[in-house]
Amino acid sequence: MALAVMIITAVLPKHAKFKYEFEKGNVWLHDDLVSPFNFPIRKTVDEIRKDKESILKSVLPVYEVDEKVLQNQILQYQSDFEAKWKNAGLPDDASKSKNFDAGYKILENIYARGVIGLNKKYQRDGEQYVISLLRNNVETQVSTATLLTQTTAVAKLTDLLVAEKNIHSDLLLDVLKDHISPNVIYNEALTERIEKQAIENVSATRGMVQKGELIVSQGSTVTEDIYQKLESLRRTYEESITTPSDRKLTLAGQFLLVGMAVCLLMVFLYLFRRDIFQDNRQISLILLIVTGMLVSLSWAINLRLPSLYYIPYCIVPIIIRILFDTRLAMNIHLLVVLIASFFLPNSFEFAFLQITAGMVAIYSIKNLVRREQFLISALLILTNYFVAYLGISLIREGTLDAIDWPKFLPFIFSVLLSLLAYPLIYLFEKLFGITSDITLIELTNTNTPLLRELAFKAPGTFQHSLQVANLAESAIFKIGGNALLVRAGALYHDIGKMDNPQFFIENQNKGLNPHDKLPYEESAQIIIRHVLNGVEMARRNNLPEVIIDFLRTHHGNTRVDYFYQSFLKNFPEKIVDENTFRYPGPIPFTKETAVLMLADSVEAASRSLKEPDAESISNLVERIIDYKLEQNQLNDSNITLKEIETIKLIFKTMLMGIYHVRVDYLK
Repeated sequence: MALAVMIITAVLPKHAKFKYEFEKGNVWLHDDLVSPFNFPIRKTVDEIRKDKESILKSVLPVYEVDEKVLQNQILQYQSDFEAKWKNAGLPDDASKSKNFDAGYKILENIYARGVIGLNKKYQRDGEQYVISLLRNNVETQVSTATLLTQTTAVAKLTDLLVAEKNIHSDLLLDVLKDHISPNVIYNEALTERIEKQAIENVSATRGMVQKGELIVSQGSTVTEDIYQKLESLRRTYEESITTPSDRKLTLAGQFLLVGMAVCLLMVFLYLFRRDIFQDNRQISLILLIVTGMLVSLSWAINLRLPSLYYIPYCIVPIIIRILFDTRLAMNIHLLVVLIASFFLPNSFEFAFLQITAGMVAIYSIKNLVRREQFLISALLILTNYFVAYLGISLIREGTLDAIDWPKFLPFIFSVLLSLLAYPLIYLFEKLFGITSDITLIELTNTNTPLLRELAFKAPGTFQHSLQVANLAESAIFKIGGNALLVRAGALYHDIGKMDNPQFFIENQNKGLNPHDKLPYEESAQIIIRHVLNGVEMARRNNLPEVIIDFLRTHHGNTRVDYFYQSFLKNFPEKIVDENTFRYPGPIPFTKETAVLMLADSVEAASRSLKEPDAESISNLVERIIDYKLEQNQLNDSNITLKEIETIKLIFKTMLMGIYHVRVDYLK
């Protein structure tokens, strides 16, 4: 306990807790709130996003003039001109030089103006946009309308050639149009660097609240503006605790709260689950789960996850419910959520979401009989989150259009993570020796090696076990208890009979009874020994202790009366040691083991009925159960007389169904 409290206290965030709870659109129910110090008003996420979008629009794309483009194109123009001139069969005279010079000047003219490749990213308000142009490291702002594109450059080229006289315009146009390429180049890296710097300079605040200024008055509605001031005050307050003395006081407060929560958990276990309280392994497991969840929460807070709802809080009640029971799962979930609420904004909203989700998780796996219930439970938890999130959003925003649906994504991720409960349950079972309902489901599969062996070696006992399982399961389900545990215990309670199956009447052939050749004491010991043999066999096959309890207690410390009475009748003069004919016990100490004892005795006795009818079955059930009561076999099982009457009624009804007894009703 002390170690758990220290670990949880050590890892929890060490900041003060803002003492006011508030919601946008709700009435401020506290006293007038006056600012205790100067603090900046933080912008909302939407405001920061809009500011960034605005600043990005104001950043001009950077283009550079590449002088090498003109040089390369001039060299290529010279060689292409020579080839075209020669191919045209024109004379090598002064006109050649005149045509070449005319083309050269036009090319220089075009590139001097600038040829640009437009970028669709910046054509938001039309085809033309303003750019930041770098020429010889000198920046100027120009419109792309003053520059040429490749298309307009060719048109300009045509106009310039028309203006020239005594030249071969067609030849020059054919040569020059192939040498028009952009020399005003977009510098993406430099533009992105400028945009990044501009975004980093966007202020996260808008204005200041001065010390002594009224933030909100009692009874007024928390508007968008007031909400942002309150949220800014809360964050400033919680981030302002930095001195060592303050941290020590915060640590002390956390220690008191966590210590109180753990103590309340221990008190609950002491009052209502004494069996767990007295088992250090189980207490260690519970504290490990609680500590693990709160450590995960602290880790998420320190990492500044975008949403703390990514954490699968419902994994705790699921694991505790499967490994223990419903009440303990609810109690622990409440304590974990209440502690976590101290370190999260909008504590009431968080607590409502997680407590209701935990309740749904617990209710949805109240009786775990199929593995797909985990998926059904996950869907129900997600549905709960959706309804709760929708309701809270409608209260806060007042309209469906304003609901921020992307913020619901963490809840989906959280529900998916809660499915990790399945492998964790298996791990905890192996580490701490606890039997969950999942293990019980596996054990009740009649194809397990041990039950297949029982069906092969002692088929009569196997059929008896199935009938006992049906009787006991129906009874415990009615009076309240773990029906799955009873069924598993019933299926394995007589596995010890596999060592000597022919000595038990349900496995004997007609007319062949090996007890006829044995002394009564030895026969009684063979019958009694099936309990001890069963316990040894169960341990060799790694059956859980909770199942072995059924093997040890299903006969309690009763006598093997048939052989005991036979001994007294045939040897009245001999002194008899009653313990020779008595099972070693212990007597049943839970409702489940008590119901199994009654079902086992009633089912075995019912096989002796020659002509079963309603009256004989009713008398049999009454006689068997009353005998167990007289022998004090149910004293430790915490079962009531009312529950015993219910058990009798169920046994009678089911046995009549098994033996196809018709009940005559009064007309």
